This record gives sequence, C-alpha cells and structure tokens, in this order.
Amino acid sequence: LKEFYPGTLLETGYDILFFWVAKMVFLCQKLTGKLPFTDIYLHSVIRDAHGRKMSKSLGNVIDPLDVINGISLERLHNKLLSSNLDPAEVQRAKEGQKRDYPNGIPECGTDALRFALCAYAAQGRDINLDVLRIQGYRHFCNKIWNACRFVMMTLGKDFEAEPEFKINKMATEVDLWILSRLSTAVRLCNDAFENYEFSKATTACYNFWLYELCDVYLECIKPVMRDADPEVQSATQRVLCFCVDSALRLIAPFMPFITEELWQRLPAGGHDKRQSICVAPYPESEQYNWADTAVDNRIQFAMSVVKAVRSLRASFDLTAKTKLDCIYVLSNDSEVADDLKRCAEMIAVLSTCNSVKINSNEYPLKGCVRFPVSDKCRIILPIEGVVDISKELKKLSLKKQKIQAQMEQLLEQMKGEDYLKTPEHIRYANEQKHLEFDNALEEITATENALRVSAEDAE
Repeated sequence: LKEFYPGTLLETGYDILFFWVAKMVFLCQKLTGKLPFTDIYLHSVIRDAHGRKMSKSLGNVIDPLDVINGISLERLHNKLLSSNLDPAEVQRAKEGQKRDYPNGIPECGTDALRFALCAYAAQGRDINLDVLRIQGYRHFCNKIWNACRFVMMTLGKDFEAEPEFKINKMATEVDLWILSRLSTAVRLCNDAFENYEFSKATTACYNFWLYELCDVYLECIKPVMRDADPEVQSATQRVLCFCVDSALRLIAPFMPFITEELWQRLPAGGHDKRQSICVAPYPESEQYNWADTAVDNRIQFAMSVVKAVRSLRASFDLTAKTKLDCIYVLSNDSEVADDLKRCAEMIAVLSTCNSVKINSNEYPLKGCVRFPVSDKCRIILPIEGVVDISKELKKLSLKKQKIQAQMEQLLEQMKGEDYLKTPEHIRYANEQKHLEFDNALEEITATENALRVSAEDAE
C-alpha cells in the first residue's frame, strides 16, 4: 500500500462516475484519510458508426478481436446464433450486420485499432466507431512499414548511427526542413500528452509521417542518394536515421507493436536496442530545438508551386510516367526568387520534371501554359507535343457544364420553402458541396484561360 497508494490518475467512463468513482473516493478517504487519485480521465462511450448504443439485438456490437483479426459476415451471423436472442431479434441483428458489414470486418490489427480510438478522443462523450476509419489507419501502418523498408535500403548495411545527433554543415535545405517539422511534431505531442489531448498527438504523428516524411522528404532524398556528393549523402543519411528513430519513438505509445519491430532493425545510435522501445526515452521538446520558421515558409511556398504544377498535370491527365522536360517559374520579388532557387531541385522531383528554372528568359513563347501561383509568382509549363489543347478545352467545357448543372440543382434545393426544416448536418453538407463546386469551377476556368492563351501564342 505504501508503494502504490495513493495513485495519481484514474481512467474511467463518465457513465459510472457517480456509481463507482464517487464511492471509491468516499471509501478511501474514510479508511486512509487520503484521496486515492488526484486526476480522473473520462474516456468516451463507444457507439456504432450511426451513433447508436451498441446492442446485441441490433447486431451492432463490435468485438475488438474481430476488428484486430478480421471476420467474415457469415461468422458474424454465426455468433448471433450462439447468443440468447430470440429468432426475431437474430433476424433483425443479421440485417443490421449485413447493412453495416456487407463484406465482413477486414483485418485491421491491434495498432490500427489503438491509434483509431485515441484519434477518436476529440469527439467528446461519445465515439461513433467506423470500421472503415480503422482500416484507413491499417493502411497508415503499411505506409510506415514500407517507409522504414526504404530507409533501411537507403542507409545500407554498413551505416553506423551517431551516439549524439548533430546537424552536419553539408545538410540540404530539405534536411533542415524535416528537422524543423520533427521539432514541431515533438512539441505538439508533448503538449498534447501533458493535457491528455490524445487526438492532437495522433494528428501530429500522422501528419509528420504521412504528409511530411513520406510524401515530401523521402521523395526528395532519392536523387540525393543517387547523384549527390558522398559528403552530402552521408549528411542526409544521418538526418534520415535520426528522424525515423525519433518518429518511431514518438508514435510508439499509440502503435507499440509495429514500432517495436521496426525500431529494433534501425541502427542503434545512442540507444540500447536490447531494451524495448517502450522504455526508450520519449522525444522531449527541449532536445528538439531545430524549429525554423524561415525554412518552413520557404518549403511551404515551394510546395504551393508543386501543388499548382500537379493541378495542371491532373487537368491534362498527365500521369507520373509523363516526365516534363522543364518548368519555368517567374517571380517579381527577388526574395521569393532566391527562396525558390534554393528549393528548385525539390520542386523538380515532386513535380515530376527534369529541371526547374527560376526567372529564366529562356522559356519558349509558344506552346506554353501560364498559371498563377500567387501575386508574386507564376509558372510556365511547356505542353507542346504533350497536350492536345483543343481536345483539352472541349473536355474542360463538358466538365464545367456538368458541375454547373449539379450546382444549379443544389441551389434550387437550397432555395426551397421548407429548406430551413432540413436537419442542420444536411444543410452544412450542402454548403460544403456548394463550396467544392465553386472551387472546382474556379480551377477549371483558370485552366481554360491558360490553355486559350497558349493556343493564341501557338497561332
């Protein structure tokens, strides 16, 4: 009792707060004169995807093991037969299961379920558990696994991690950026844990792994590891190893199994790999002080250029196999131009082109699409011989007409006399749909204008 009493935190559900927790406080204070804990964390009550309370008669009870291991619809039905439900309730429950899980429940794994429940914590008192969302986190686990496989291959068998990481003077711009984003993710996770805001921690981990490490950094270092100077390659390898090691420890509380397996395979660095990742030091904000707003802003603007190029490529149905020869970026701001020059190689890699030229006078006057990125920057995309302009204009016109018809139909519905009686969530969904239509039309119009200018130049 001296060793373990009193505790500090009790985790429980709000539905038994007065029936059980209050009694614990009264009894312990009466018998010992001390409160049994100082803080209470109330977790949410798990409901089905439709917000209904889980009930055997509805057939919507989700067994965690079925989510972890997966189960067919037939086996779900068989579970009902072994229950004490009457035939009418069994039939109703079967219909509910068939409606919600027509193909059964896919195997999601323990880590995906654990991560999903923590990510759901932002919903408040109730969690509307959707198995499809858990399946999405299973795909996220696959992404982490594949990313780490790429990291192992990039580091090679002979790579030795530093006992204490330090930034090398040969580190590239994108190396400095990923360290800055890692520092931000570490700070967000530490703040979230201190305030029991687990969903914010899962969001920080998810965004770092998926949108920053995998989508940007790993893609950008491929040409570095293929063509760059050995000293630059070595600096990038050390940044890569350090970031992945830190990111695995960062997400380990939510995904202990996959992170343990992957972490043990990484070069040791300053950690004793005979221990588990569960007892390895958690990344703390004070140790990750590489946040750099200037670098973040430079890369963010470079990504806006990449987004514009990708948008144009998508409009013209250009796949990743179609590699453009060159993209020209023009800016009337010398500071912006200098920043873009530092990120030119990154823009080229992420835009699937051979090179990017900033403020060059060499761009062709004909057969190009001009597209604004911001009031300080525009891109020129040579498309002659790659895109049939007249065909693309016809295709965009048909797409525009289709969206306009859908938009008119939606507006007619929203102007109806009884529309205010429509449930609030449906009205909100319609407003979001209207906004999506607006954005799509704006994007199509911009692409049409760019193509028309290109066609006029060609004449």
